[in-house]
Amino acid sequence: MAALGTAHHRGHHGRRLLPQQPHRGHDQTVVRAPGPEPGGHRPRLTRPVSEAPSAPSAAATARWPGQAARVVPIAALVGSAGAFFLWSLDAVTRLRWDHPWLPWFLPAAGIAIVAAYRFVGQGCERGTNLLLEAVRDPSKEVPPRLAPLILLATLVTHLFGGSAGREGTAVQMGGGITAWLSDRLRTAREDRSVLMQAGMAAGFGAVFGTPIAAAVFALEVDTMGRIRWAGTLPCLAAAFLADFVCRLWGAPHVHYAIGLAADRSIALSPAWLFQGLLVGLVAGPVARGFVETTHVFSAAFRRLRSPWIASAIGGLMVVALSGALGTTAYQGIGVTHPDPAAPSLAAMFHAGGVTDWGWIWKLLFTAITLASGFKGGEVTPLFFIGAALGHATSRLCGLPVELGAGLGFVAVFAGASNTPIACALMGCELFGWKWLPCLALACGTAYLASGHAGIYSSQHVARPKWPWARSRAGRTLGELR
Repeated sequence: MAALGTAHHRGHHGRRLLPQQPHRGHDQTVVRAPGPEPGGHRPRLTRPVSEAPSAPSAAATARWPGQAARVVPIAALVGSAGAFFLWSLDAVTRLRWDHPWLPWFLPAAGIAIVAAYRFVGQGCERGTNLLLEAVRDPSKEVPPRLAPLILLATLVTHLFGGSAGREGTAVQMGGGITAWLSDRLRTAREDRSVLMQAGMAAGFGAVFGTPIAAAVFALEVDTMGRIRWAGTLPCLAAAFLADFVCRLWGAPHVHYAIGLAADRSIALSPAWLFQGLLVGLVAGPVARGFVETTHVFSAAFRRLRSPWIASAIGGLMVVALSGALGTTAYQGIGVTHPDPAAPSLAAMFHAGGVTDWGWIWKLLFTAITLASGFKGGEVTPLFFIGAALGHATSRLCGLPVELGAGLGFVAVFAGASNTPIACALMGCELFGWKWLPCLALACGTAYLASGHAGIYSSQHVARPKWPWARSRAGRTLGELR
């Protein structure tokens, strides 16, 4: 998603609130201000409950019928846009395969993307982080031009061989369409937050074909450690309807399968559960490593003091790495590849589908691509990284590589996005519900092992992952850097 194109910026991204009285009620979360007081202590600020609700109130539930009337057109438009995006992404990928000289123009494509955001994309640079801020603060403006801009930038990135994904594009398209339709329908401020979540769920569900995970992702992603239950029904309705519309258009989805037969309807084999724990323990630090590597490249590109030069150099690095490795398998989205011997996401569910170090190369390609200003997102590359990591870990330990690939597929994403519930459910929708215990164990372990970092700098920490990290509560991941 374009999230990492913006999520790597350091500094404070939230609103600064005026100091409040020390008293804390049940509707407030304590936040530390960035600067010290004259006495050397940090002033304590408060955030309103709208930033981290836990369960839907009676008033919120009463608004669901009115929200449903708006969810239907949002989901229909986002589902149709998602189908167009999937068709277009498949077309530009095949075009790059048929014309292997196209990646040589990746530096020029990066300059074009920077120009587009500089001249017509003002206010859209923060991408998915902007949507998370709009969920917590409905008065935050989301420019409707975000949708077509991220669509075109993503297609250009993939056409010329940048290593990026599609989740960021899908979610931002959903957010941009929701903002546009909300303005046309004169939506009340109280409903905009929930509808923005519904638009994000619609985009995710349409592109990945996993509506349950899409709805939970939209509820879970903006606040670490707490779910916004107030938007449950609108998000579920939007995700299922958008997925239905996308499938109705005949948009392509890749299908994955773990080729193991479980003895029971639920896979509870101790060996498989151990494999889930093992993959999760490895996936968490790798997810953290992806985030940190992207920040390192982002900081290096910022020192150039020119986004034009940064995007050109990033494009050159991707082309040079591909030449050094002698393969284009790490360019683009990486789901499939015309060369059967090349590593791809689909091939990793079979023995020998990827080398033991393939995940490192995809990590580098994606970090360079997104840090230098290209667009698309990081989730599908995270699937690639995770599946390759799970494949390698399982092979080295003598465990089934197809199960390891499936566990790593969602575990690295869980650690990088801090959405373990959504990722476990996504694994169930993709691979089968019998694998829920293994998937939940892998995603939960990766979530805890990745620490307080992630691909979304605007993600708010409501409940820290560890008891000794309480000082991180009430701050965003961007503030914690």
